[in-house]
Amino acid sequence: MEFFVVQLLNSLSYGLLLFMLSSGLTLIFSMMGVLNFAHASFYMLGAYFAYQISRYVGFWPALAIAPLLVGALGAMTERFGLRTVHKYGHVAELLFTFGLFYLIEEVVHLVWGRAPVDYRIPQALDFAAFTIFSTSYPAYRVFMMGVSVAMLLGLFLLLTRTRIGTIIQASLTHPHMVEALGHDVPRIFMLVFGGGAALAGVAGVIGGNAFVTEPGMASAVGSIVFVVVVFGGMGSLAGAFVASLFFGAIQTYTVAMDYSLLDLAARLGMGIAADSPVRGLLSVSVAQTAPVLPYLLMVLMLIVRPTGLMGTRET
Repeated sequence: MEFFVVQLLNSLSYGLLLFMLSSGLTLIFSMMGVLNFAHASFYMLGAYFAYQISRYVGFWPALAIAPLLVGALGAMTERFGLRTVHKYGHVAELLFTFGLFYLIEEVVHLVWGRAPVDYRIPQALDFAAFTIFSTSYPAYRVFMMGVSVAMLLGLFLLLTRTRIGTIIQASLTHPHMVEALGHDVPRIFMLVFGGGAALAGVAGVIGGNAFVTEPGMASAVGSIVFVVVVFGGMGSLAGAFVASLFFGAIQTYTVAMDYSLLDLAARLGMGIAADSPVRGLLSVSVAQTAPVLPYLLMVLMLIVRPTGLMGTRET
């Protein structure tokens, strides 16, 4: 029970962090049709900016300043990059974001080096929030969940309860009508792209010190974010939320389960000969399959339901 409860809390914190990343990518794709390969790079920049700013003014100002800087970079990327290549089609946009991913990674190497940086949890949150049986649960994990839930509620209220949200949603389906009403649709696209990058920046600020801030962090988290978006349904925020919690639980529980089919066969009294060719395959533990499991589930989802959990087929 202790293992189950602790891992459940860990999966919630990781899943909500994944949603902060996937929500920005989902917003950008649903509005602009751009599958941004460089989205995880903004997550990495959020962590590095927060590390640099916190060295001078502390963690709390960095929590506000770093996402704003990342959001500004995202807006500039859309205005002076994506908008220029948009007329050449989606292939050009994909190639642009793909190249931007490697460009940002090389800039990080030049500025901060190839080794991990010493980006630590702030002392004000470096304590145990509560104890579950014999396990002390860190307060920073609770803080991560609180920030993620606040961002989720804020995003929901912005899109469904404000005039700005109404204009954004109208721009998704009827951009020409929104433009006829006097709104600058390209500027809305730029702000949405910047907002999506800022969400990734917030995830980097609160996730960079909880995990590791190093140049490979964008590659490590970028692939799983795309799995979440595809599995939940391209363009569906609700689908991204469900998929984020699902994969958060899958990855958190499986990496801690050192069981295999060989163990199950032994418990059922089924002996497997030592020289059997299937013995090596059956001895693979659940923890060893954890890295490939999300991609296997994504492939199965694309076979069974190509639109994802809550996506809709394009007409």
